[in-house]
Amino acid sequence: MSSHHIVRDDQEPALIIANGASCSFELLGQLLEWSPIVVVLDSAMERVLQLDIKVDVLLGDFDGDFNPEIYKEKQYPLEIVHTPNQDKTDLEKALDYLVEKGHKAVNIVWATGKRADHTITNITNIIRYRNKLKIVILDDHSKIFLLPNRFEKWYTANTPISLIPIGKVSGITTKNLFYPLQNEELTMGYRTGSSNHVTKDGIVSITHLEGDLLLMECLD
Repeated sequence: MSSHHIVRDDQEPALIIANGASCSFELLGQLLEWSPIVVVLDSAMERVLQLDIKVDVLLGDFDGDFNPEIYKEKQYPLEIVHTPNQDKTDLEKALDYLVEKGHKAVNIVWATGKRADHTITNITNIIRYRNKLKIVILDDHSKIFLLPNRFEKWYTANTPISLIPIGKVSGITTKNLFYPLQNEELTMGYRTGSSNHVTKDGIVSITHLEGDLLLMECLD
């Protein structure tokens, strides 16, 4: 895996590597190529080093016998950020770090798949930080992001798409989805828009009036 220092434009999304299930080299390489900064959580550092990735920031609470100083020479220049606050997860602390540094968007990988509690918490952080960062969580099977009240994007026919409400979302109307919604309501735990798909090549339109609605572009 090559260094990510091919393109360094601060307008591009930062990249956080968490410590869930790994993604493919192909996906990780695509994200690294465009990331102006790579932040790695301490629990994932050894796994990341095995992929020969240049890390910009190593962040975490450094519990136990973890010694961040041993990475300084091999990853020079490396910023080490100690975040001992136990009231937040390391991923939340990494998001706080990016907000403080003025970043507007971030892609997150290795944030799903290992533990269900971590996965759910990581996904709902998209809502928690909605006014601070544009967050996209990616793995080999899904791309997850928060929808604005009006959303349009071109998709190929049969692309799997799921609409997942966080809480209750009202006034949802869709176009070019196989199971359409017309000014309808979705509520977590009662009715969601899981396992829909695009009807034909072209623009998919999704609007909603109130609530937080996640879109998951899925690959089987």
